[in-house]
Amino acid sequence: MDGNGRWARARGKARTEGHLEGVKAAKRVVAAAAEARLPFLSLYTFSTENWNRAQEEVSYLMFLVRSYLRKEYAFYRENGIRIVHSGDAQGLPRDVRDELEEVMRDTAGFTGLTVNLSINYGGRDEILRAFRRASAAEGEGGLTEDGFRRYLDLPEFPDPDLIIRTSNEHRLSNFLLWQSAYAELYFSPKLWPDWDQGDLYEALVEYGRRARRFGGAP
Repeated sequence: MDGNGRWARARGKARTEGHLEGVKAAKRVVAAAAEARLPFLSLYTFSTENWNRAQEEVSYLMFLVRSYLRKEYAFYRENGIRIVHSGDAQGLPRDVRDELEEVMRDTAGFTGLTVNLSINYGGRDEILRAFRRASAAEGEGGLTEDGFRRYLDLPEFPDPDLIIRTSNEHRLSNFLLWQSAYAELYFSPKLWPDWDQGDLYEALVEYGRRARRFGGAP
């Protein structure tokens, strides 16, 4: 979900205004995904590298995460949306972690779209943490690909079919490195705060044109 800062700068606004509009765009896209009956959606909300931003910006991002988790509970309930988390929860501020745990607990029984909020998430960090858990539990000998998967943050979550990157950036930026091996990639020139239902549907239509062979012959 890239381009919040550029969206704000183009309008002479503070970066925080861009992040606020980005949250609104996320809600529009989640609603569209639920309406399209997608089973899973991951939102790369805050990376392990984002801590390197200015403290004021980081504090505001944590405020947005914390406040919107609680504010949008009625939206989750009305749409049957279950919230899960990937990332290093122990590295989050305690109040953010508490809100995250509460909303996951309160939405655990919902059976519509499952939304994974990747907060304090990095693909390399996830792999390293999973390897440490696997080594402690099983040792390094005989560890298989399927066995290793059990130690990822969300082992029950399927690998992504489609990864969308906005604002004309063409890279994964440390997102779902293990799980994205065969994901289709879609790059949009639009800045994230401008995204809406039509943009998601356009990406899904493009995905439907792709031929996925997973290494096999056509």
